[in-house]
Amino acid sequence: MRIGATLAALSGALVLSAVLVPVALADGDKPYPLDVSFSNITINKGKPIVAGTTGALTVPITYTLTHGADVDIAAEDFFTDVELYYGGSYVNSEAGLYGDDWAHCTAASPTVAHCTQSIVLHPARDLFDATAGKWKAYAYARELNGQDPGSDDYDVTRTGAVEKDGIAGPSVLRLAKLSVDASPEPVRKGATITVTGRLTRAGWEGAKYAGYGNQAVKLQFRKNGTNTYTTVKTIRTAANGDLKTTVKATVDGFFRYVSATTTTTSDAYAAPDFIDVK
Repeated sequence: MRIGATLAALSGALVLSAVLVPVALADGDKPYPLDVSFSNITINKGKPIVAGTTGALTVPITYTLTHGADVDIAAEDFFTDVELYYGGSYVNSEAGLYGDDWAHCTAASPTVAHCTQSIVLHPARDLFDATAGKWKAYAYARELNGQDPGSDDYDVTRTGAVEKDGIAGPSVLRLAKLSVDASPEPVRKGATITVTGRLTRAGWEGAKYAGYGNQAVKLQFRKNGTNTYTTVKTIRTAANGDLKTTVKATVDGFFRYVSATTTTTSDAYAAPDFIDVK
């Protein structure tokens, strides 16, 4: 097991176990460059990480590790991992996430391995609203070659290390929710229908949803008996996320509101509301 599970909202460098301090942070003597490279890094199956306020999310990570023939990736003191962070660089990150366990690598050839790992994310504990957006990834590997970092005769120069920073990572988005209500019901043909609703999004720090203001939202309609929605109009949410507009009643069907993904927030689709036109 690793030391720690997830890491979030820290100022400056991410805290790691002393065993795996990145080469860039080491002072004085350093590990020798390890003959390892990383490729095909895929995080969350290439999709954004969309987090609500409760529960846990498991973020899968896969990558290819290519290494020299003299690197024993099966050794007990060989470690490799991919971590996520928010900020300009790993050592100057504002927040970060890592998994409970090191990556598990399976040899595909004498010098190539396929690695898998996962990060279990608890939004209310691990995320801050200000860190919604595009994240980056940091990959590294260490081989200790029998050296014990806790011993007095530990010789860091006899250990190997490699790191890769600035890897394109996923967007970590606040989950959005939309509601819709069309009234009156039933309504006479040609009469005015008022369609209200509200757009909210997850607040990770307070573990609750709050209105998402000044956002473009589409009002869509689907005629009863069909499968296709048509956009009726686009309106903007009020400061508190509220929505309100009017349309004329024509035929029986379903209204819904739809909002698009932003740089910090997921898209949202309101559950359709049926209107009965007499």
